[in-house]
Amino acid sequence: MTKMTESAIEELALERLQQLGYAYLYGPDIAPDGETPLRASLENPLLESKLQAAVDRINPTIPPQARREAVRQVLRLTSPDLLSINEAFHTMLTQGVNVSYQKAGAERGDLVWLADFNNLNNNEFLAVNQFTVVEKNVNKRPDIVLFVNGLPLVVIELKNPAIETATVKTAFQQLQTYKALSIDPVPHGL
Repeated sequence: MTKMTESAIEELALERLQQLGYAYLYGPDIAPDGETPLRASLENPLLESKLQAAVDRINPTIPPQARREAVRQVLRLTSPDLLSINEAFHTMLTQGVNVSYQKAGAERGDLVWLADFNNLNNNEFLAVNQFTVVEKNVNKRPDIVLFVNGLPLVVIELKNPAIETATVKTAFQQLQTYKALSIDPVPHGL
């Protein structure tokens, strides 16, 4: 019988996610100093180029400048507490990002969508393991982070069930340490 390890569980989870349609990337490879960097810094958990590409793809009728402004609004979310940031982000994700632009000499308001809820195939689903985020000089590395269009929406913390001290409670407590660090505004929070 094969010895069960946390890395084997992680590998199985990644395989299953890929079967569900998630693309896979290894966190260190997309770090700023990695083989294919997708992040300007370890402090930023967003994959900004993927977000911008998705916004452009999903909102082709919105002028490019307004689409860039929508991404900037996501990056500039600020609040003294995590709950307010999460609520503001949830509103942007589910109801669109308000933008305005000039069209035919008049100011026009519109919504820019961060995800395509009508055509799921128009979104990019990505599973990244060992995704390091540095916040307040502390490195955190969740086992797996699930991204939709470059936005980190799900954090998965795996535990080896063969280890007696590896419980749902210890996984929950580890997730709480990630959350406790995430008091600063996006993009510093995970």
